[in-house]
Amino acid sequence: MKKLILKDGYVSKLNLLETEVAIKFVKDNFERDLAKELKLTRVSAPLFVFPKTGLNDNLNGYERRVSFDIKNIADEVEVVQSLAKWKRNALAKYGFQEGYGLYTDMNAIRRDEDLDTLHSAYVDQWDWEKIISRDDRKVSYLKKTVKKIYNVLKKIEKKVNKEFPILECVLPNDIFFITTKELEKEYPNLTPAEREYEICKKHGAVFIMQIGGKLKNGLPHDGRAADYDDWKLNGDIMLYYKELDIAYEISSMGIRVDEKSILTQLKAKNEEYKIENDYVQGILNHKLPLTIGGGIGQSRLCMFMLKKVHIGEVQASVWSDEDIKLLEEKNIHLL
Repeated sequence: MKKLILKDGYVSKLNLLETEVAIKFVKDNFERDLAKELKLTRVSAPLFVFPKTGLNDNLNGYERRVSFDIKNIADEVEVVQSLAKWKRNALAKYGFQEGYGLYTDMNAIRRDEDLDTLHSAYVDQWDWEKIISRDDRKVSYLKKTVKKIYNVLKKIEKKVNKEFPILECVLPNDIFFITTKELEKEYPNLTPAEREYEICKKHGAVFIMQIGGKLKNGLPHDGRAADYDDWKLNGDIMLYYKELDIAYEISSMGIRVDEKSILTQLKAKNEEYKIENDYVQGILNHKLPLTIGGGIGQSRLCMFMLKKVHIGEVQASVWSDEDIKLLEEKNIHLL
């Protein structure tokens, strides 16, 4: 559902040129610090893949993929919707060792996205993945990794404040952990989105765990693909964003499925037809390593750090004439 938030009296803290400089500053520093903290090496990633490989992500299952033909190639290709599966294959192909991983720029087109304050048709994020041991497939390791990422977020916020003093630091010292079942129990009469808002406003920074499985009401907190995140070992990093008074997702991540959890989750979503594709077979036959990984929104991060009120202020995309007019009236200038 589209949600365009129009804030009265908004004045950007940076002009357009300053914004472009600040965007590069945030991106350069964040990816360098993240790579150092998680022991990641930057690699190149595809913009499109063959559907038959099973490497593309069907997200929540209803999003239409962007496909096209290429001269001299028989099969059509699809623009990637995420690199969650590709990354796991790449770790095996490139010979990464346990405890080390990769990161890359992921760019995608989401043709069915509701274009609003936080969502555009263009997706840009850092996708990362690293190899772990079977003993690391536990909540304590997940939390340890989340804390490392959160520490990088705090470090970047301080660097941005030093470079652009008008942009104040707001992140709390620590990130709070809670499962979706605990969140449901705490706010039983609220919707998942309302629960996220309440817990984020209360703690400032929250990691909401175990997304994908059914809650007490018979529904999941949010949709998750069955074939990459382990629903018992995943979650979202969410921040309270004062500029818009909202719960603000900055990253979705998790320990990936193994040979047992992938079968359980495919069955739960009636997607057992995927079992025969190369990717799933690679997991079942132990040809792919055990991993943890996720995506961190580049525009989302820049929007938060630069105190912007629309994602179009930190990325060049397309918007309806109606939205452009409404945003201009509120002094919101798009790139």
